[in-house]
Amino acid sequence: MEEKAKIRVGISIGDLNGIGCEVVLKTFEDPRMTDFCTPIIFASNKTISKQKNDLGIDINYNGIKEASKAIEGKVNVVNVWNEVPNTLYGKATEESGAYALKSLRAAVRALKNNEIDLLVTAPINKNNIQSKDFNFPGHTDYLASELDGESLMFMVTDNLRIGLLTDHLAVKDVPEAITPKLVRHKIQIMENSLKMDFGIRKPKIALLGINPHSGDNGVIGKEDDEVLKPVIRELSDKGHLVFGPYAADSFFGSDGYKNFDAILAAYHDQGLIPFKTLSFGKGVNFTAGLSKVRTSPDHGTAYEIAGKGAADPGSFKEAVFMAINIFRKREEFQELMENPLQKQRMKR
Repeated sequence: MEEKAKIRVGISIGDLNGIGCEVVLKTFEDPRMTDFCTPIIFASNKTISKQKNDLGIDINYNGIKEASKAIEGKVNVVNVWNEVPNTLYGKATEESGAYALKSLRAAVRALKNNEIDLLVTAPINKNNIQSKDFNFPGHTDYLASELDGESLMFMVTDNLRIGLLTDHLAVKDVPEAITPKLVRHKIQIMENSLKMDFGIRKPKIALLGINPHSGDNGVIGKEDDEVLKPVIRELSDKGHLVFGPYAADSFFGSDGYKNFDAILAAYHDQGLIPFKTLSFGKGVNFTAGLSKVRTSPDHGTAYEIAGKGAADPGSFKEAVFMAINIFRKREEFQELMENPLQKQRMKR
């Protein structure tokens, strides 16, 4: 039987003044990584050479003009630019934001053209990347505008998955943004992802309350009673395994999260604080619901340690592994759906 080609992992380099390039190079410094994937970094030979010399990282790479020319068994670098950007480790500059965007746009273009199979993004600075070509609160919203599907920010490890009803939104705007339509929609995206991307046939999902103690029956806000509970009842009546709303303060401390395949949090910090407390350095940010697979590490640019060679590549490496696993799961799911006999077995 003919051996399948290795999965082509596209990588946007992130903010050059942060730790993005460092964690990317440290990940692929291990030659075993190219045994099961073909990494394709969107930056430039000169940029990669400068960073690897600055940081003392021993890695060889193959420079190419376009992603379609990548060579299996090697770390490939697409030359998106020819000049050498001015690197100021630890500083948020307009220049480093501009090059982060150049890398991201080139990588997304290759993803849409099927020159890479999936995308892993190194951290950007959400402020200095803003421009007329990028007016988004982060990667998730930008990718949602470029790719087919509806996005869900999904923080994932092997034993914990937390999605967000609202992500990069001011806390004061959260209650008004959470509508029955949004709740149904995000639950549907999460359910579909758990089936297609993680192989879970009948997902069990928990919703966290919007207000403290899930509103205490209307004493501390009515949103939980008026928005979340009716949708949960509606979906439960239709056979979906959706439960809650649970008081967020005790849900994680009591290990309640271990009884579910995924948790849907009302807003950014409600989900990410417990996630990063339980999983920091091993967690992955996965953009579920889109036509293409995209993951990123669970940390930011970490300017405070940039350029010092102290960055831990663990989360970025997990992001690569997770993206590859999800890509394979999607292939298996599509094959299953195309095979009537297998589909019939799945229903039993």
